[in-house]
Amino acid sequence: MFASRFSVGFILLAVALGARAEQVVVTVNEISANGVGAAIGTITLSDGPSGLVIQPNLKQLAPGEHGFHVHANPDCGAASNAAGMAAGGHYDPAKSDKHLGPKGEGHLGDLPALTVAPDGTATKPMTAGRLKVADVKGHALMIHAGGDNYSDQPKPLGGGGARVACGVIK
Repeated sequence: MFASRFSVGFILLAVALGARAEQVVVTVNEISANGVGAAIGTITLSDGPSGLVIQPNLKQLAPGEHGFHVHANPDCGAASNAAGMAAGGHYDPAKSDKHLGPKGEGHLGDLPALTVAPDGTATKPMTAGRLKVADVKGHALMIHAGGDNYSDQPKPLGGGGARVACGVIK
């Protein structure tokens, strides 16, 4: 009887531990045409009931809204004399070639805009409902200089502009 209860208890414990949400901490660095610079903080990614939970803990960014995306390649380096271009384009496994925002039917790399406070910090959590941690591992998180209108008009890829900070999701 004791062995039977012990076995059931062990199985329940194993199931509970296996159901634990996956979590990854990504170090984010400044980037420039010269390559990867100093760390400006971290972003914690975890699986939540409504999708990928994104918890930034960043500093030294320009205040306001910034375009924020998952990029295809796990590389934040410069390429073609431009910051962060080694990260490639937005993560788009279905090859939709559409920039329609985090709730749209376009590429999966669109994340909610990153909001930076007047003091240069970003700590407001957000959720990307179409993603899980497993989807984004082996890619890069990219922060752009400007905001994102989730359209390819009037400028491509939401008009976020230059890539200013990046972190590889391991």
